[in-house]
Amino acid sequence: MKVTNMRVLSIDVFRALTMLLMIFVNDFWTLKDIPQWLEHSQADVDFLGLSDVVFPCFLVIVGMSIPFAIQNRISKGDSNFQLIKHIVIRSIALLVMGVFTVNSPDLNPEATGMRQEYYIILMILGFFLIWNVYPKSTDWKKYLFIALQVIGVCLLVWLAIIFRGNADNQIVGFRTQWWGILGLIGWAYLGSAIIYVFIWRKPILIPVVWGLFTLLNIADHAHWLEAAHLSDVFGWIPGTGAFHCFTFAGITATLLLEKYYSSAENKKLLIIYPIIGAVLIVLGLIFRQFSIIISKIHATPTWIFLCSGIAFLFYTIIYWLVDLKKKANWFDIIKPAGTSTLTCYLIPYWYYAIAALYGFVIPIAFKTGALGLIKSMIYAFIIIGITALLGKLKIKLKI
Repeated sequence: MKVTNMRVLSIDVFRALTMLLMIFVNDFWTLKDIPQWLEHSQADVDFLGLSDVVFPCFLVIVGMSIPFAIQNRISKGDSNFQLIKHIVIRSIALLVMGVFTVNSPDLNPEATGMRQEYYIILMILGFFLIWNVYPKSTDWKKYLFIALQVIGVCLLVWLAIIFRGNADNQIVGFRTQWWGILGLIGWAYLGSAIIYVFIWRKPILIPVVWGLFTLLNIADHAHWLEAAHLSDVFGWIPGTGAFHCFTFAGITATLLLEKYYSSAENKKLLIIYPIIGAVLIVLGLIFRQFSIIISKIHATPTWIFLCSGIAFLFYTIIYWLVDLKKKANWFDIIKPAGTSTLTCYLIPYWYYAIAALYGFVIPIAFKTGALGLIKSMIYAFIIIGITALLGKLKIKLKI
């Protein structure tokens, strides 16, 4: 498989729309009396809400981006060792941010000696100091940028040391817990990207690996791993392969893009993607008949199949509109969410912390029902606008 250095605008738009929805649904905790189908489903409730689909779509996008990123580095002469080094460094960055963001809500102010809001503000500041895209320079500015990164590292180390949180009615220190959203992305990217490095020359193996991760997840929920005494062997994989299923679904989608995108047969994807999506949705409904509920929290096969199918159908519409109908400009207003995604994701942490510090309160009417949903969507657009403004100020996170 060889992916050219082309820029597929539909992937950027897919990423931007998914991030817009992610910010939107992540603000639901401030609302009340909104439709259940928009929210996350409870762990043991057989239901799929809109909020349960957003994260899988983002993982599919991560997978779609992997071939482009790796092939670009290969074209520049990177060896496998250099590729894996790059992948590991990026993954560690996501894992570090994930662990911090998952610990911060449990902070005990008295034991830590700091209010949660200040802790979060400093935490995000540390992320920006370390992973900001600093301008290339050979003069004194180069050493200034290095110094800022060192300060960021020291800041995060200090925050990890002083952290004291609440857990099971006791005070605990900094710990991994469930890694957080960014951490799960990091694990999915780490495994999928490294596997891709070794199999990209044999594209037939890509859907095979996708199938193997899917089978691993099914085996876990069917208790086959437990019966075969393999739970300890595979149990360390987050979601027992669920998140890698999404990334390899994305890699497979890019495999098809590479085959048809620049050819006269590019409209075939309008048939192929929906067929894949429909098959996946049917598989999800079949597994549901075998008493395997739809659950994001438990990362069930039904959740994987249904969300993967929805992602393929959603992307088909975007591909048709953006790449075939050339309507990418329709989405210019949310473009920063697709090109500065990590920045966009982290800004809300600052917003909520600063709003709490200064007692900023929105009238209850604007946090209820339809008005609340409108408020959350406006909020999502404001966050994207702030991301665009920071980009103009040369403040942008990249790992």
